[in-house]
Amino acid sequence: MLEKEVKIEKSWENHLKQEFSKPYFNEMFIFLKDEKSNKKIIYPKGSDIFNAFNLTPFNSVKVVILGQDPYHGPNQAMGLSFSVSKGIKPPPSLRNIYKELNLDLGLDIPKHGDLTSWAKQGVFLLNSVLTVEDKRPGSHRAIGWQNFTDAVIQKLSEKKEGLIFLLWGNFAKSKKILIDETKHFVLESMHPSPFTGNAFFGNNHFSKTNSLLINQGKTAINWKID
Repeated sequence: MLEKEVKIEKSWENHLKQEFSKPYFNEMFIFLKDEKSNKKIIYPKGSDIFNAFNLTPFNSVKVVILGQDPYHGPNQAMGLSFSVSKGIKPPPSLRNIYKELNLDLGLDIPKHGDLTSWAKQGVFLLNSVLTVEDKRPGSHRAIGWQNFTDAVIQKLSEKKEGLIFLLWGNFAKSKKILIDETKHFVLESMHPSPFTGNAFFGNNHFSKTNSLLINQGKTAINWKID
C-alpha cells in the first residue's frame, strides 16, 4: 500500500494498482520507513516521490525522458528526471540539456532548472529509481524501484500509441526492450553528462520530437523555460 503521505495521481493509481499490491512494493516502503526511522536522509521528500506522475497524468503523456537516479545532494531532487527546484544551480547534465536546446531550437539558456512546465505539457520525466540516500548515488537501485518503473514503461507502451521515448545514455537505452517500437518512437543519444564530452550535442531531439508530435496531429511541446 501507498503510505498516507505519498500520493499518486488517480489515473496512474488505476493503471498501476496491481504493482502497488505486489510484495516488493510494500517491502520497498517498509525499507524507506525504516531508513527514515534510522535518521537516514532520503531524497526527494516523500510528497515529491511521485511528482512526475502527479504533474503528468497517464492520459496526458506524449513524451518520456528517462533518467536513472534522483540527485543525491540537499534540495536538488524534486521527483522529475534531470530537474531541480528554482533557486538550485542546474547540475552539469541539465546545463548540457539546455545547451542542446539552444543549439537545436535557438532558445536562451534558462536561469533555473525547474522542468515543471515540460511535465505539465505531457513530458513524463521519469527516473528509473525514485529515491536515493543523501550523498550516496545509486544507493536505492536494488530496493525494488526498477521493478516498478519497468512496469510503468511497459504499461505506457501497452496502453498508448505514438509516444516518443528519449533514451539518453546506455542505461536509458537498456530500457528499449520494454517499448513496442511498432507503436512508439524511440530517439537515442549519448547521455548529457559532461563525462561523454560533446557526444550529446547535435542530436536535435527537441525539434525531432515536435515534428513527430505534429505529424500525429498532436500539439508540439513548448520547450522554452521561463
